[in-house]
Amino acid sequence: MRYDAVIFDLDGTLLDTERPVIEAALAVLSAQGHAVSRDFLVGLVGIADSEGLRLLQAHVGPGFDAAAFDAGWAAAIRAARAGGIAAMAGAAELLDSLEARSIPRGVGTNSLTAAALRKLAAAGLEARFAPAHVVGCDAVERPKPAPDVFLAAARRLGADPRRCLVFEDSDPGVAAALAAGMTVVQVPDMKPPAGRHAHHLAASLLDGARWAGLIA
Repeated sequence: MRYDAVIFDLDGTLLDTERPVIEAALAVLSAQGHAVSRDFLVGLVGIADSEGLRLLQAHVGPGFDAAAFDAGWAAAIRAARAGGIAAMAGAAELLDSLEARSIPRGVGTNSLTAAALRKLAAAGLEARFAPAHVVGCDAVERPKPAPDVFLAAARRLGADPRRCLVFEDSDPGVAAALAAGMTVVQVPDMKPPAGRHAHHLAASLLDGARWAGLIA
């Protein structure tokens, strides 16, 4: 199929951001006297930040100061990103191929739009996407697993959702793309998929791109 557009999830798909974020959360929680496992935090991957914070508060219990954690976590993440953000393996090559084929591309993410643009800039990818084609959860009514961010990205790209290809790492993101009627390649990062729901389960971005016919 010739796709009208390719839409990427951001964290854990285009950018290697999930590991540093989880390590920062573990460090802040430990400093605040809370024993939370890495597995629990990995289980929150793909969930909107506000919902993840609610689940964390419920998990830790009454002694959890959500505001203090959030402030400490944000500071730890800023420190971790001071030297920049790494793109996922194969991201630059895949984006090169899309540009060479004149295939429009966008981002649909559960991050806030401004934060997504900052992360793309920190990874040196800001020129790869028009700012209007980067859709965060604050630009729509519902975050993933609802389809809103992907449908909004398709509208902005002028693309038929049925002819859009999505790259995702998480199950909530895959569910969102499927609900939008799009073809989905899942490239799991930290969290293995709970089931095979995507059209293709790929070992890497480039493996998924080959399956979709985007690179040789």
